[in-house]
Amino acid sequence: MNNNAELIIQERITKAIYLIRNQKVMMDSELAEMYGVQTKVLNQAVKRNMDRFPDDFIFQLSSNEWENLKSQFVTANWGGRRTPPYMFTEQGVAMLSSVLAVLLPSS
Repeated sequence: MNNNAELIIQERITKAIYLIRNQKVMMDSELAEMYGVQTKVLNQAVKRNMDRFPDDFIFQLSSNEWENLKSQFVTANWGGRRTPPYMFTEQGVAMLSSVLAVLLPSS
């Protein structure tokens, strides 16, 4: 991978990190896009393996937190979600990677 492609990937990841509840977290939908799966598939995999995600790995935004986050990004397309998203800490992203490894084809 060339330096320009690596820089683009790093910028994409950096933009997907939010500071919520004094924690750096990433949203389920953005992680799903990065892993190349639907958000619904990612969340189903998490729910089937919830025992692997302690409270310091994952949390769901409250309705108020979700409204506040959406209001900060007027131009963003949030896809008309019915429920607030799950947010993953760094440890949660690592665990998610191992959970999704079973679903994703190996290269």
